[in-house]
Parts: sequence; C-alpha cells; structure tokens
Amino acid sequence: MEGRRFFVKLAALFLILWWAVAGVASNALMAAPATPVFATAAQLTKSAESTVFALTLSHGVTAEIFTLDNPYRVIIDLPDVAFKLPPGTGDKPSGHVKVFRYGLFAERKARIVIETTGPVAVASAAMERAGKKDAVVLKVALQTTDAATFVAGMAKPDANRDDSGGPDATPATPPGSGKSGGKARPIVVIDPGHGGIDPGAVGSAISEKDIVFSVGERLADVLRKGGRYEVRMTRTSDVFVSLDKRLKMSSDFEADLFISLHADSILEAQFAESVRGATVYTLSERASDERSRLMAEKENASDLIAGLSWAGEKGNDEVRDILFDLMQREISNFSADFSNLLVAHLAKNIVMSRDPQRSAAFKVLKQTHAPSILVELGYMSNSKDQQEMTTAFWQLKVAGAIKAAVDQYFNKRTTVQR
Repeated sequence: MEGRRFFVKLAALFLILWWAVAGVASNALMAAPATPVFATAAQLTKSAESTVFALTLSHGVTAEIFTLDNPYRVIIDLPDVAFKLPPGTGDKPSGHVKVFRYGLFAERKARIVIETTGPVAVASAAMERAGKKDAVVLKVALQTTDAATFVAGMAKPDANRDDSGGPDATPATPPGSGKSGGKARPIVVIDPGHGGIDPGAVGSAISEKDIVFSVGERLADVLRKGGRYEVRMTRTSDVFVSLDKRLKMSSDFEADLFISLHADSILEAQFAESVRGATVYTLSERASDERSRLMAEKENASDLIAGLSWAGEKGNDEVRDILFDLMQREISNFSADFSNLLVAHLAKNIVMSRDPQRSAAFKVLKQTHAPSILVELGYMSNSKDQQEMTTAFWQLKVAGAIKAAVDQYFNKRTTVQR
C-alpha cells in the first residue's frame, strides 16, 4: 500500500486554542522561542481504551501531527526542539506503541516517529502546563481503528510539504563547476550514513550515525589538506538526510567519486563477538549473498525509520530501466576498481570481514554519474569493533587508508586519460 498521511488539523487547532485560553499570546506560540526548547522526558501510559504519549517540553511550541502507513506510524514534528532524554527512551513497547524514535529531521526541525501495533486514530492532542515556570506536556492519545477507516480518514498529502530532509540539510558549500567550464579538481562526495532521527545501528554507548560522521569529518579533512580534491559532504551536522536527497546532492555536486560510510550490526547475539571487520560494497541488483541482501534492505529502509512514506521503486518503466542499466555498466567497472584499491589499503590498517568485498542493491549507490561504494566500517554489535571505531587513532587510520585509495584511483584515471 502506498504511504499516506494526514494532518491532525483539529489537534493543531486545539493546541492553539489552549494557549489562547491560558492567556499566552498566540503570536508567541507561532514565533520561534527566544530561548532553546528542550524535551526532557517522554513516557507512554496505556489504558483499556487508549495509549497516551506524553512529552515534557521546557516551553510550548506548535506541534504538527500526521500519520503514515506501511508500516503504521504517528509522526510529530516540532520546531527548534533539542532532546535531552535518558538513554533507552522509546525502546520498550506499551499498549498501541511498539517503539518510538526521536531526533533532528532537518535543521531547526525535530521529529518523533511512533511505530504502532496497527492502524490507530489520534483521539486527542493537547498541551498542559507541567507545574514549572514555562514547562508543558504534549499529550497525544491513540486509539485502535480499522485499516479502512484509517485510510478513509487521511487527507491528501500537502503538495508543498518537504519530506526530503529539508533544504537546510544541504551543505552551504556550493557544488562543483564541472558543467560550467570544466573541473579544476576531482570532486569527492563523502556520505556519512543515517543522522538526526535515524541513529542507524545502536551500540552500548554510541550510535552508528555518530561514528560515521566523525570518520567522515576526518576523511574530509585529510582529503582537503592535500589540495588535490574538492570535497563535499551530504550532511555536515547530526541531521537526517533522505536517500533520494543524498543521491540528488551527489548529482548536483557533480561527484567524481561517492563514498558512503556506515557501520554494520547483527541481531544474533550468539555470533556478535565472533563477527567483526570492515566490508566494502558495490552496487548490484542481485546481492552477492543473503547477508548482503539483508544489509541493503536495512539501509534502504532508513527513510521509513525517519518517518517518510515509501512505496518501493516507482513504476516499471522498461525504457528507463534499460537506460539506467547501460549508464550504470559504464561506471560499474570504476566502482569495482576503487573497491579493490580500498580493500587493499584498509586491510593494511584495520580488521576486515571474512568476505570484505560484496555487492547488493543499495539505493544510495544507484548513481549513473559517478563511481560509488559503501563502506561498513565494522560491527556495532561486536565489542572490539565498537571500542576501536570510537577512538581517534582508529578513525585517523581509516581516513588515511581511504585517502591512499582515492589518490591511487585518481592517479590511475589521470594516467589513462593522458
């Protein structure tokens, strides 16, 4: 079923009316708060009829609430809110709720994604004073409904709504100038995976999004220091960027090489301490093995985790697919070449997985303009890997190894072109 959504207009109106009744100026509600707004507590309370999600905020803000299906989710968007919630918040199911996640969805835009056990109706949404100076509690009550009612009750999506991660997710640095007179230097795009509301794999004390961002920054630094490359990053802070937007940014930047950084994880606890090491992936519609297929499915689902609707690949345009395949074949050899170089350099510096070169249908690698690879730096589920990946020494070794591979790759390209 195609992803759908609706906006709880009644709930939004109720929030505004509550503040007006409470004697708080309505323009203060709509404007950005003068002081930072923090979310300090979140909890679920279930009863026979409903499950109430309660979020304590240091100040009142305007909440926008809508729903998505496939899977069933309730989305709460809040402007200018930073989360200061205890670790593990949202991990335990209660009533209608499986889990809930929270984080930045774009610059100055926070999002909460509540996964539900089935179709639900937002029975009510309101803000109440929390007893402190300006603190409030946002309460959203969820009740069971049937799928037909859920779909029938949803309004059409707002055509002006941007669910791509927002324009502010684009780095301020302008893209390369290849189309306007030739590139002075190769453009390398670094893509730290996940971010914001999407933590990726979660370890004992740190999330995948933080490790790959740190490695990405170190890699960007060492590449820039040589002065040989133009370096771009798909995200420059802890913010969510959709997969489609990452692809578009790579195209807009006119990338000559695209490097996506991730960290792996396995669910089987009995194998966690025996499975470790880095793996380099290239694009293939047919995965090299079952493990790679599952990995691609997990990474491709990051948009759903962040609260985006998704209906799989759009259509079945045979001509488009043939053209894409032809264009992809032209650069697949370059991707494979860089993969070979990268594995060789990484193997000299860090632990590699038992099968360090694999392939699968990662959406972020579906690029026709640039060779692209995805690096799983190690396993968050392995205590040794996780410990190493958090150290500056290890991260600098990885950045150096990737730079060496990038240098060798472009040296070979320059020699061939001459």
